[in-house]
Amino acid sequence: MGEAPAFFVDHLENGYTNGFGVKSEPKNRDTSVQIGDRSFVIGGSHEGNPLFLGVQIHDKITNKWSSPTVLGTGPKPCKGYSAIVLPKGRILVIKKGSASDDSIWFLEVDTPFIREQKKLLGREVVAWSKGVRGNAEKPIVISGPSGVGKGTLISMLMKEFPSMFGFSVSHTTRAPRCMEKNGVHYHFTDKTVMEKEIKDGKFLEFASVHGNLYGTSIESVEVVTDSGKRCILDIDVQGARSVKASSLDAIFIFVCPPSMKELEDRLRARGTETEEQIQKRLRNAEAEIKAGKSSGIFEHILYNDNLEECYKNLKNLLGINDLAPVNGVEVEGIDLPKEHTVTKMDDKILIQETGEGTKNKMIVLDLSSINGGAPGRTRGIVLDTVKSS
Repeated sequence: MGEAPAFFVDHLENGYTNGFGVKSEPKNRDTSVQIGDRSFVIGGSHEGNPLFLGVQIHDKITNKWSSPTVLGTGPKPCKGYSAIVLPKGRILVIKKGSASDDSIWFLEVDTPFIREQKKLLGREVVAWSKGVRGNAEKPIVISGPSGVGKGTLISMLMKEFPSMFGFSVSHTTRAPRCMEKNGVHYHFTDKTVMEKEIKDGKFLEFASVHGNLYGTSIESVEVVTDSGKRCILDIDVQGARSVKASSLDAIFIFVCPPSMKELEDRLRARGTETEEQIQKRLRNAEAEIKAGKSSGIFEHILYNDNLEECYKNLKNLLGINDLAPVNGVEVEGIDLPKEHTVTKMDDKILIQETGEGTKNKMIVLDLSSINGGAPGRTRGIVLDTVKSS
């Protein structure tokens, strides 16, 4: 056990290391964490986005500095923070004087996700995730051809369990239409901004439609989860493939018609499309069904030959008990004292209140069951407050 306070000393070259490999610089208020032959310097603002905390890497062998690609939505700069090395290639960053929903962050530097991204991008990569208390149900990805009834199934879920499920709000670069509200119908954004965020790994899936970008951001899904609801993603097979390749841990369900003849009858019964449009939808449906069954993306395949029976099977897959459905729990923030010291003991982080008028309050963060991770949320933090002697 040893302390890891937010040190503020001179330059990195002249700094020192405590038991956790923490060095810092007083002038820039940077904190440097050493892992092997590399130092990860956390502080200032990110060169690509001044609203987020910056990260730089110093290689002791080559004596070279590099600015890594930073994935995920990072923490805002602050006056002071502690940084502690955790197992499995993570760094815990605790901010001082921050809001309860902005105090605990994890920087991934050598996790499987990071190693995969480094291979894809061919350069140094790190990724942020916000730390939150408790666990959450997995998001649900539902795919299927047009006319299969997946929209009806989702509507039935939302109507029966309005407090359990929610939709993420998609992003688009097109202009708002009449009566559309930003943040309600879509997150309307500039194309250059969205392209930059796609490059930074902030989107689960995206597509270009008639020259405009549409996509689902990781943050939009996590916001629904934070509200205590289970996020539903109604996307096509290509979008599901992108989500599957991401770090989001979700349940993947593909809805099939009992036959192509039945699907054709349903499309014609709508009475909303021309013969040419129907034939195009049928061709697309045949290709999508083939991809859905053979792609290895979907763990579950439902056949909608009877709507009520299919809905019952969907609820069973999601673990919903008709007699006692369980609502989600809204994520609570983590309130930390403005002045504190930080100590690590096994899988627990001890945050001791300091300063005048202290009540000898100690906050204990249990990290033994954390799950999830960058570039979304790290969940499963257990918090306890105790009196310290």
